[in-house]
Amino acid sequence: MKIDRELVRSVARLAALDLADGEDARLAEELTRVVEHFEALRRVPDALLPPLPAPPATPLREDVPSGEPGERAFVAANAPEAAHGHFVVPRVVSRNG
Repeated sequence: MKIDRELVRSVARLAALDLADGEDARLAEELTRVVEHFEALRRVPDALLPPLPAPPATPLREDVPSGEPGERAFVAANAPEAAHGHFVVPRVVSRNG
């Protein structure tokens, strides 16, 4: 799969990234090589791959809240700004996209 400069610019715009002049061409080449590498890996027959070990069992515990009553209010009281039980943080994504 060939990744072109227009796709790189489109994704950069969606991610709110500013690309330097010529960076879109360089990224298109690099990303094309990455995708080609994964396509080559996909062509390797499964029979040639060693079996994956089973993951260790994860012990589970009962999901019980650990906070004391009123702890949420205590934490919110120490926050620089809180509203409706949530922390207020600066906007990092514009409304216009």
